[in-house]
Amino acid sequence: MPAHVANDCADILAHARPLIDVRAPDEFARGALPEAVNLPLLNDDERAAVGTTYKRRGRAAAIELGHRLVCGDVKRARVEGWCAFVEAHPDAAIYCARGGLRSEIAQTWLAEAGFRQARVAGGFKALRRHCLDVLEGVGERRFVLVGGRTGSGKTSVLQSARAFIDLERLANHRGSAFGAFPTPQPPPVAFENATAVELMRLPPDEPIVLEDESRTIGRLAVPERLYQAMQLAPIALIEVDDDTRARNIYREYVLEAEQPRSHLEASLARIERRLGGVRYTDIKALMGQAFDAGASAWPLHRRWIVRLLNDYYDPMYDYQLAGKADRVCMRGNPTEIAAALRQGGELCERL
Repeated sequence: MPAHVANDCADILAHARPLIDVRAPDEFARGALPEAVNLPLLNDDERAAVGTTYKRRGRAAAIELGHRLVCGDVKRARVEGWCAFVEAHPDAAIYCARGGLRSEIAQTWLAEAGFRQARVAGGFKALRRHCLDVLEGVGERRFVLVGGRTGSGKTSVLQSARAFIDLERLANHRGSAFGAFPTPQPPPVAFENATAVELMRLPPDEPIVLEDESRTIGRLAVPERLYQAMQLAPIALIEVDDDTRARNIYREYVLEAEQPRSHLEASLARIERRLGGVRYTDIKALMGQAFDAGASAWPLHRRWIVRLLNDYYDPMYDYQLAGKADRVCMRGNPTEIAAALRQGGELCERL
C-alpha cells in the first residue's frame, strides 16, 4: 500500500486539520501547532539514546535501538494512543520533525492497526516554514487597531469585530505588568505559529482588528512584520470614564481572578521602582485595606485601582498615544466602537 502523504501545508493549517505530533515531549514543548497533540514515538530519554547511537554507530544501529526501546507493552500503549486519537479525529495527519523516519514508523504501525492516516511531507519544519511565510507577507493585509486606556474594555470590543485576532489570548497574557495568568505563556514558536494560523483562517479581503499592543505581550514579542503593519494601521479609540475603567479592572482582576491578592501584590512589587517609593507605599496600603475588608468591598478597591490607573498607566499610555495621534480616526464609547467594527470593510473605507 503506498504511503499517504499530505503536501499542502496551507490546507492543513487553514482548515484546522487535527495533527498527531510524534516528536519527543521536549521538542513539542519548544513549539508546536494549534491543532496538534503530542503522542510521541520516542520519549525524551529514548530519543537521546537513539541520537547518540546514530552519531556513534550510524542510522541502522539507531533504528535497531529504537525498535528495541519501543516494543512489547510500550509499543502497544503508544499505538493505542494514536488509534484512540484517530478514532475521534478520522482526518488526523501525522508529523515528526522533518517528515522522516518517526512519522513513517507511526504511519506504518497505525496502518497495521487498521488506520490509513496521512503523514505531513516535510513534517514540523515544513509547517513552521509556511507559518513564517504567512507572517512575512502580513503587510498585504489591512488592519484596524482598538486603542484606549487601561481598563477601557478593549478585548470585549475587539471580539465584536467581524474579523479579529486576540493576540493576548494567544500569548496567554493580558499585556500589562499585572497581566500574567496562573498558567505559563506558550513558547515563542508556538505563539508565532498560532498567530499565523489565525491570519490564514480570516477572509483575505476583510480588515483584521487587533488591540493596540506594545511590542511585547508579557515575555513574548509580537511577530516583527505584524508589529510593523500595526504601526501603520488606523486606530479606533475607546473613551470611558475612570469609574467604568475601575469597575472593569475590579471585575477582571479581583472578582474573577484566582488568588487575586497575592497576584496583585506581587505585580505591584515588580513596578515599585517605576512607581516610586511614596506612590508604591500608598497604593500598597490602599490595596491591603481593600482586601482586608473583603473582595466585595468595591469602594475601597476603587481607591487603589483609580490611583494606579492615574499615577502609573495613564501617563504611559497618553505619552505613547501622542506619538500616533494622527492615526486615531475614530473616538467613542465601547458601544459606538463595537458597532463600527462590525461594519468590517465599510469601516476601513470610513477610516
